[in-house]
Amino acid sequence: MAKIIPSNSQYDVLIIGAGPIGLACAIEAQNVGLSYLIVEKGPLVNSLYHYPVFMTFFSTSQKLEIGGVPFVSISNKPNRNEALEYYRRVAEKFQLNINLFEEVRQVTQLAANNFEIETDKTTYHAKNVIIATGFYDVPVMMNVLGEKLPKVRHYYQDPHLYAFSKVLVIGANNSAIDVALETYRKGADVTLVIRGSEIGSYVKYWVRPDIENRIKEGEIKAYFNSEVISIAEDTVQIKTPEGELAIENDFVLAMTGYQPNFALLKKLRVELDENHSPKHNPETMETNKKGLYLAGVVCGGMDTHKWFIENSRVHAEQIVKHIVES
Repeated sequence: MAKIIPSNSQYDVLIIGAGPIGLACAIEAQNVGLSYLIVEKGPLVNSLYHYPVFMTFFSTSQKLEIGGVPFVSISNKPNRNEALEYYRRVAEKFQLNINLFEEVRQVTQLAANNFEIETDKTTYHAKNVIIATGFYDVPVMMNVLGEKLPKVRHYYQDPHLYAFSKVLVIGANNSAIDVALETYRKGADVTLVIRGSEIGSYVKYWVRPDIENRIKEGEIKAYFNSEVISIAEDTVQIKTPEGELAIENDFVLAMTGYQPNFALLKKLRVELDENHSPKHNPETMETNKKGLYLAGVVCGGMDTHKWFIENSRVHAEQIVKHIVES
């Protein structure tokens, strides 16, 4: 991987993003003899690499497979480390053309099936472009005073960092609940702030009883129908149904969700609907720009619960089939 590719190369397909779906697109392109290159701004499967260290997937290992390569895991539902190893081995098996740690800055459509792709290292040309950037790179901001303080984190990896600290976790879905439970079990004093009236409906079924019992027993404090107003060095001000409250605090873990790179989509003039979902043909995954395709979670816009690895793997086959037949 990270091969040196001549900047004047013309590819049949350039794929932005080396996540599982980007890799699947490359495998399909390679299988039918199309020239291609994957460009990834970080490490291989960058989003998965930044997942929490002890994260377990909701999907079974079989549903995370790509390229017909079996995904063998110790338990039915694999963890982050097993996924990193699996997708690395897949990339090795197919000897995929990938440039890592290279960020796409601009994509310009010069004509039909003629794109110029500028990165922070060089410029490429391709007949078709596939955007498979996922949604994990851009956190949804709260836009409150103090959000940029060093103690505020929108990403979380290892609970050990927060041992014996006062941690305020914002959010109601899987990321927030996992963070609350993991940091609690490392000795943190954990407070949950949830905008709605209950734990999120998407929380993993085997985790829900755990968090509900921790809250019931008072081991994790939870404020429902509440929101953060401001953040200071040693406190967090929240608004609750009973009024405003100042909570002593060392760290704020804002698990408020993530969103696709809308800035890139807008630069490409991809049309977005009222929910910020990029418009595309669901049969071919082609956008309103001929030769520009979407694959994976990016297709859902702000609805990041619509697409997963398991139900978007098929995008690779749809896209490559359309490119070959066009």
